[in-house]
Amino acid sequence: MSKKEELKSQILKLTREYYKEVHGEKKEFIPGKTFINYGGRFFNDEEMVNLVDSSLDFWLTAGPWAHKFETRLAQWLGVKHCALTNSGSSANLLAFYALTSPKLGERRIKKGDEVITVACGFPTTVTPIIQFGAVPVFVDITIPEYDIDVTKLEEAYTEKTKAVMIAHSLGNPFNLKEVKAFCDKHNLWLVEDNCDALGSEYTIDGVTKKTGTWGHIGTSSFYPPHHMTMGEGGAVYTDDRELDKIIRSFRDWGRDCWCIGGVDNTCKCRFTGQFGELPVGYDHKYVYSHFGFNLKVTDMQAAIGCAQLEKLDDIVEARRKNFQTLRKGLEGTPGLILPEATPDSNPSWFGFLISVKEDAGFTRNELSEYLESKRIQTRNLFAGNLLKHPAFDEMRKEGTGYRVIGDLKGTDFVMTNTFWIGVYPGMSPEMLEFMISTIKEFVASKQ
Repeated sequence: MSKKEELKSQILKLTREYYKEVHGEKKEFIPGKTFINYGGRFFNDEEMVNLVDSSLDFWLTAGPWAHKFETRLAQWLGVKHCALTNSGSSANLLAFYALTSPKLGERRIKKGDEVITVACGFPTTVTPIIQFGAVPVFVDITIPEYDIDVTKLEEAYTEKTKAVMIAHSLGNPFNLKEVKAFCDKHNLWLVEDNCDALGSEYTIDGVTKKTGTWGHIGTSSFYPPHHMTMGEGGAVYTDDRELDKIIRSFRDWGRDCWCIGGVDNTCKCRFTGQFGELPVGYDHKYVYSHFGFNLKVTDMQAAIGCAQLEKLDDIVEARRKNFQTLRKGLEGTPGLILPEATPDSNPSWFGFLISVKEDAGFTRNELSEYLESKRIQTRNLFAGNLLKHPAFDEMRKEGTGYRVIGDLKGTDFVMTNTFWIGVYPGMSPEMLEFMISTIKEFVASKQ
């Protein structure tokens, strides 16, 4: 063993010992005193060893670990291509902007074209549409699935419609059969925001696939509370080779070249092509076919992700199990609407949604505040109704830049009456039972 290998072995051994000393010991759960967060980092010594290992190589930008992660996640999802990026929001940005590429010809999204989506969800599913200058068309959701109301799709459609871009709400797949049929009928792009649903499955005509892989492009987030984490990070995946090249171009400054970072002339046309009005033979590494960004990850983030991937199947199953424990424990609780999986789906839940009925005798905020007082963390369903937020003040006042189908009654109900609690794998059976008993205790006090 060389001196370098010996030192690395010692460092990684000490890293494992450090994990056990600092992070490895499970703390006693004390009801009402121990904080029950809705989500968080779920890791062991493997993530820390990978992180330190990659840092010793000092490959600071995307490199071997990133390539390994992209390959393995694509295999896990069952898709051909996967591109890492620095967040789930960036993943949505890249997914949308890829569809604006001139390389797509008549199918490209242009300024003023329309994209069908929902107002009930996270803002960065919609933000890229507005930033580009396209027009989001907002459709209501159904309860208790909290996903797009597919009966409104045809009403939302016009000759300007080019795509549907929506999320699988808190891990519950939207009705992919109807949405995909609608997109196929009108030759529309389908982007699945899969950031809250990694591992969810949906079945169409006897074929079961993971969500994010039914549409043209899927996106994921690796922020700490999500199913797996890199700290910050995201991914964009597709079966379409041309879309993958466009996604990578937008991610990597908009360049035309697809050479692997740190490797020259993978494309075999570095000094032989003619692009735009550039001189013949202009260095292809500095040819730009899109107005792009720099949205890559570091190799150290990817190294953490590689360790997380090894746990992903177990993480998904733990989330499903925790969800079922809450669902069974809260069944029949007066005044509450409990979540239901979309037919033909097997969700990989991000959280447990609870809605308070209008005639419950108490409000969403009262129940949330009570849970928080007992050290149980709660969250609203993100934006509630995105159109009500200050970001839309000018557009709302002018009445331009977006369209709304119907009255968004379900969306407004969620804004006022809905919240969620966690199901992440770090929750113990004792925590889950305390959450159930605390909710029931509050409801009983209001009867």
